[in-house]
Amino acid sequence: MSPQSRRQWVQAVVVRELMTVARSRSTLVLLAGVLAVVFGAVLAGGSQPDYLPTAVDLLLPMELVVPAVAVALGYRTIASDASRGELAVLRTYPLPAWGYVLGIYIARVLALVLVVGLPLALVGVYVASLTTESTSLLATHSGVDSPVVFLRFMILTLLFGVTVLAMALAASTLARSRRSVVVAGVLLVLGVVIGVDLLVVRGFAGGQFGGEALTTVLAFSPASAYRGLVFETVLMTATNRSGQQASTGLSVFGLLAWTIGSLVAATVAVRRR
Repeated sequence: MSPQSRRQWVQAVVVRELMTVARSRSTLVLLAGVLAVVFGAVLAGGSQPDYLPTAVDLLLPMELVVPAVAVALGYRTIASDASRGELAVLRTYPLPAWGYVLGIYIARVLALVLVVGLPLALVGVYVASLTTESTSLLATHSGVDSPVVFLRFMILTLLFGVTVLAMALAASTLARSRRSVVVAGVLLVLGVVIGVDLLVVRGFAGGQFGGEALTTVLAFSPASAYRGLVFETVLMTATNRSGQQASTGLSVFGLLAWTIGSLVAATVAVRRR
């Protein structure tokens, strides 16, 4: 099959998934829920209407909300196709397993950008409408608040989300029943939010990790990598404080490793189903 034909088949899967997402009421529910959480956190935070304080207020809620949204968008996608027999039908077409997984992933990433990115963008507009300082002046001074700070926070939050989404797709390929799909989704959220971090904390308390070793291990926990990147590239940059909170390169590598590894695992599992 030619590369052009493969692209067409991947595009067909993307369109199919986008139509599924658009018809689903759960997408609107997720969007409304994220809007409520984001604006609720900002209004309840009581911070001054600037970009950096807003990012600080949203960091913890995003650590909890983003994995939940990503899992909700992807945890039963492949499992549902398998249970309805659609996966078996797709095998009769010249569509490689990697193309099927990639098509689903692209469509769900676009949905994630809408559900998570739109509320954050609206918060950015809200903060911009309240700030009294010059945006151009702020953006040209190192160590002070600026819209660039919040833009970095948005990008890192979406990077965290697409990583967990890939993990959710991999978990979806392992589920064999509706109950196991739900269990896999719940365990994945708990594992991403607190599971890996607890293992790291246990290793730190036991003296197995420390100093640079702890920074390295934290980079391979999705939540810790996201948190560390926000501290290093958003909070610390804006406040001009010294001291490294996380390894930026290792944290990015950790998130990419989880993403690529999960997609590869999902592809292998689809081939074997």
